[in-house]
Amino acid sequence: MKNLYEPTRAVEVKTRLAQLQAESPRHWGKMNAPQAVAHCSAAMKWALGESHPPRLFIGRILGHFIKPFVFRDDEPIRRNSPTSPDLVIADQCDLIQQRERLYSQIDRFVAGGQAVCTRSPHPFFGHLTPEEWAVLMYKHLDHHLRQFGA
Repeated sequence: MKNLYEPTRAVEVKTRLAQLQAESPRHWGKMNAPQAVAHCSAAMKWALGESHPPRLFIGRILGHFIKPFVFRDDEPIRRNSPTSPDLVIADQCDLIQQRERLYSQIDRFVAGGQAVCTRSPHPFFGHLTPEEWAVLMYKHLDHHLRQFGA
């Protein structure tokens, strides 16, 4: 499966990120492009172990049932999938600043590999292996890039 540990995937994602404009129209959801990039950066903080959100109650109930569907193949994340409250970005953001921060996080994740990946549970899915985190981060970035046609 495609994952963010693959340097070619990181280059692909960063190339697509470069295509985003602050005014890029969204195809679904509520966030604008700069907010979506900030949202992706906040999720990368989870994968890098820089933020440790608590497990969600709904995740404790449904997470292990849904997890196999997310990790079974390269199928993209569905449109309008729910997000954790910790990842909701309501403030206006500067796209260039957010994009540079996300580029840096992607570079650290790829360069550090499994050694930099968190051992903390995902708030919805619970325990993830480093490989599962890498798959999820690629799918999450791809989801939001597709949201804006990138």
